[in-house]
Amino acid sequence: MGSVRPAPWRRAAVVAALMLAAFTFNTAENLPVGLLSLMADDLRVSLTAVGALVTGYGLAVAVGSLPLAHVTRSVPRRHLMSGLLAVLAVASWISALAAVSYGLLLAARVATALAQALFWAVMGPVAVGLFAPERRGRIIGLLSVGGSLATVAGVPAGTWLGGHSGWRVPFAVLGALAVISLAVVAVLLPTSPPQEGHSAYGAAPDRRRFAVVLTTTALSVTGAFTGFTYIVAFLDEVSGFGQDAVSAVLMAFGAAALAGVTVAGPLLDRFPRATLTVPVAGQTVALIGLYAGGSGQGAVVLLMLLGASVAPLFMATQSQVLRVAPGRTETALAANSAAFNVGVAVGALLGGALLPLTGIRGTFLAGGLLTAVALVVLSRPESVVSRAAVDAPEPNIR
Repeated sequence: MGSVRPAPWRRAAVVAALMLAAFTFNTAENLPVGLLSLMADDLRVSLTAVGALVTGYGLAVAVGSLPLAHVTRSVPRRHLMSGLLAVLAVASWISALAAVSYGLLLAARVATALAQALFWAVMGPVAVGLFAPERRGRIIGLLSVGGSLATVAGVPAGTWLGGHSGWRVPFAVLGALAVISLAVVAVLLPTSPPQEGHSAYGAAPDRRRFAVVLTTTALSVTGAFTGFTYIVAFLDEVSGFGQDAVSAVLMAFGAAALAGVTVAGPLLDRFPRATLTVPVAGQTVALIGLYAGGSGQGAVVLLMLLGASVAPLFMATQSQVLRVAPGRTETALAANSAAFNVGVAVGALLGGALLPLTGIRGTFLAGGLLTAVALVVLSRPESVVSRAAVDAPEPNIR
């Protein structure tokens, strides 16, 4: 990340380790959803209490992102990333202890959430700083594939393993995966001051455009989770799918999400505007379509469109932030991550408030309208990164 880049194999190994870490963090975040009943019965707490392990995790990420990014801005990234992965490993293994109590498990979850908050803020600059500036988008795309695999493979595999071996075993496996990432990063990631290199600052700093990206993130994520939080009930009551079919439909959603990230990632550098505008437009169509129709096979198609739109959206906003960040990129990325997690929490709360008033369909309409507002904000000509700005030379800031 300084003036001399590591050998190609070292760079590739670090990116692979960061992809694995993203997969592990995202799986750890959502794993209790698949193990809800097992954990509640074993810990002798309510389903709501286990659900709080997920809700509290998201709130910790939202609250911790910006302060932690600011406090650690001068820490060499190899040391910082190694420490974050060590926290992930230790907290995962604490969660797997036979004698773990609910309180200790909650503390381990909060520690993991705070580590994840900072990880997502610094992972992008660390990875893209190893490569030439024109490859920023492609590297962000690869990292996002790692995170998306958690939904498609990590949580389902952890749920299956927990059902056959006990809910603690998947957490032990996550700890082992974290150690693998830690070993690679600790050995191969260069040690250099975090303010050095092109990835430390935006390629075309612009406070107004940065505000537009944050607004787009907050509105679109709030819109998505206003409806999607209640997707299982929607598929049952509106679409008419049985329990077995619901699982298959959700797998189709996850596969579409992974496909969306895989396709959009290599295009981020060439089409920065389209790779953000198209997913927001697709999400709008999918949510309003589910409200208007949402029955039978049409629901499957619309849900797959939603997955293919929601998943690339955060990746595209992160890529945009790396371009337009008005200051240090890790602080800007932390703000975008906070906006994302606030959107998740607000969307779930808004959907819950609307549910008794509008029914399940109404939550999807509200989500679609919120996303449409994000599309209007994003589509204003002055609110997008122009081609000239994208092609502008990198600022020489050290």
